Amino acid sequence: MTPPRIAPLEGIRVLELGNYIAAPTAGRLLADFGAEVIKVERPGTGDELRNWRLHKGDTSMLYRTINRNKKSVVLDLRTEAGKQAVLKLAAKSDILLENFRPGTLEKWGLGPEVLNQANPDLIITRISAFGQTGPLSQRPGFAAVAEAYGGFRNLVGDPDRAPVRVGVSIGDSIAGLYAAFGSMMSLYQREARRRDTAGAVPLTERIIDVALNEAMFSMMESLIPDYQAYGVDRQRVGGRMEGIAPSNAYICRDGASIVVAGNGDSIYQRYMQTIGRPDLAEDPALQSNAGRWSRREELDHAIGAWTAELDAADALTALDAAGVPAGPIYTAADISTDSQYAARNMVQKFDVSTGEEILPGVGFPGIVPVIGGESLPIRNLGPDLGENTAEILAGLLGMDPAEISAASGREEALQA
Repeated sequence: MTPPRIAPLEGIRVLELGNYIAAPTAGRLLADFGAEVIKVERPGTGDELRNWRLHKGDTSMLYRTINRNKKSVVLDLRTEAGKQAVLKLAAKSDILLENFRPGTLEKWGLGPEVLNQANPDLIITRISAFGQTGPLSQRPGFAAVAEAYGGFRNLVGDPDRAPVRVGVSIGDSIAGLYAAFGSMMSLYQREARRRDTAGAVPLTERIIDVALNEAMFSMMESLIPDYQAYGVDRQRVGGRMEGIAPSNAYICRDGASIVVAGNGDSIYQRYMQTIGRPDLAEDPALQSNAGRWSRREELDHAIGAWTAELDAADALTALDAAGVPAGPIYTAADISTDSQYAARNMVQKFDVSTGEEILPGVGFPGIVPVIGGESLPIRNLGPDLGENTAEILAGLLGMDPAEISAASGREEALQA
């Protein structure tokens, strides 16, 4: 017997006008749990993410990943027909997502007031570099700039080198998480008001304003209060974490590196015994994190000397036996064959067409969080450009072929 499909957001419709990563990440999170997400893309090129890290064909694996479980509709927002189609879709949607430069929707005649006329219940979630208000609101900026403004970039890397960037678009992804959370929060408020017959939620409360720099700033823990209270200005500390020791990455005899987080007071005792340094375990000055942090170089030297004599697997076995949190530093190849990820259905395989060939059994990251014991199944990968245009415009909006051509820019292309 086939188990029932778990889809908490089934019946919710989302209109996604975003490009790149931030708004599409929010859309992906909502789609993963059952929302119908209609992604509007420009004629010809579609979302520019289709060409990022493109190795074959015309649609990257990055696009396929971030835009999974969605439907793609091509609309030309430069035309009146395209704008009207967006307004008609907005009238039938619960949430609209966008991550254009502030003022862009207004320039197109699709600002919040216009959308509100089309749908007085619509939740409008807007993602931008610096938010919709303030002196920097009109400044364009990708996540790399926002990560720097948010204080994040200054803490990444080694203290004697320029700050570095992490290997993924973390600013966009965190903003996307906040956008999805804000959308669901507003949706809950809307439904609660309906249950309580308290009236509609005003437009100002249905506009969710997510700034990339603020999303990163919110992740910076006590950066500001430590500075303003004590004058402590945190700096880069490489693979360590400020004020916490010993916690770092260490190279083993076979050249592999492992991460060990032995900074808890009781864990530290077992850790030092495991590496054959009872003297460090018993040292009165090393019984607290503050003391260990002040002697972090000494501790890392002792731990590094121990790992240098063992292969990574042997070092991890010894640390695991002692109850010291440690693990390997995984590559894509490691994740692809890991039993823990497999047990929770976190690498899901699909045959993918490049337009020239079928690539069989390509793994994609599963859906988080887990419901029902393992990752929910991905329904479909990011769609081909305009794959669902006729389905949505004809089926949902009742448009005829001529109207679809005008709205999607095909009529203009034919005339050209």
